[in-house]
Amino acid sequence: MKKERNPRGIRESLFPASLFAIYLGVLFLMSGIHTGLIVFINRSELPDLVQVLIPMVYWGMVAVGLTLFTRSKIRSTYEEPLHKMAEATSRVAGGDFSVYVPTVHTQDRWDYLDVMIVDFNKMVEELGSIETLKTDFVSNVSHEMKTPIAIIKNYAELLRLESLTEEQKEEYARNIEDAAVRLSALISNILKLNKLENQRITPEVEAYDVCRQVCDCILQFENAWEEKEIELETDMEDSAFVEADESLLELVWNNLISNAVKFTPPGGTITVKQFSRQDTVTVSVSDTGCGMGAESMKYIFDKFYQADTSHSREGNGLGLALVKRVLELLDGGIRVESEPGKGSTFSVTLPAAAAVKQEKD
Repeated sequence: MKKERNPRGIRESLFPASLFAIYLGVLFLMSGIHTGLIVFINRSELPDLVQVLIPMVYWGMVAVGLTLFTRSKIRSTYEEPLHKMAEATSRVAGGDFSVYVPTVHTQDRWDYLDVMIVDFNKMVEELGSIETLKTDFVSNVSHEMKTPIAIIKNYAELLRLESLTEEQKEEYARNIEDAAVRLSALISNILKLNKLENQRITPEVEAYDVCRQVCDCILQFENAWEEKEIELETDMEDSAFVEADESLLELVWNNLISNAVKFTPPGGTITVKQFSRQDTVTVSVSDTGCGMGAESMKYIFDKFYQADTSHSREGNGLGLALVKRVLELLDGGIRVESEPGKGSTFSVTLPAAAAVKQEKD
């Protein structure tokens, strides 16, 4: 079977055939000169010892030259890059992710050692990014935990005052309870996100009616939207079956609807739509809240990112990170459309269940 040509044009050997062609040419040239020397010696009247020494000295010089040339090529092509790689890996092992190893050749002359170096540099860059994310994550977690803990501590100290009225005691206790609920939700979301990211949760995919599930999730927030006098509009099919994990998708709908209620001002509107195509089912949740700019939309799925800090007491910035990770596990997708002052729309697309399964259910 004929070997396929390298599509990237990378040289397959550190020592190409042209190098050995040079060796062969040099040896042919040296042997030709040797023949000339023998003819010259035979025609001259040099002493026998000198006639013997001349070819020996000549081939000794040739051998030394070829040895030094070979050693130089091995050092520059093989040893020096590997020494640099060894030094770089040692620094990376010590926690230095600013390491960069230059390639041996320019890009048009890359061989597989150059490709290995490039991949190593990419790996170090990714490790550096992960380390930065981990540091930011720890910093953000610490910051998010400090706030409710400080609230609990301050109000607990106030409750010890003897001059408090019953109304003040009730208010302080309610604030402590709210802070504890927020802290509990933060820890719960961190644990869920950690399990999802480390794939410790195996999705139990099955066919079920997503319209029923979305309606159930909407009803859970009935008190919240009625309290803000929000108008709820729905445009959904009677039923639509998807292939997904029902318990994981509940996290998605709860987070999207919760955000819609949170960011929609009193008297605003929340719209939930659903439509089906041959292979997919799409559910969208729209609000008439503050909306987001293009810059904010780049980061809304990052952990702890909150585009509207005025609502930071109502969440911890982990909800959309959870949503994105769940949908990645379920082969789904999410798209965001938003404009400052005009609200946002989150559209979730999921694989539709096979027609056979729909009939069975």
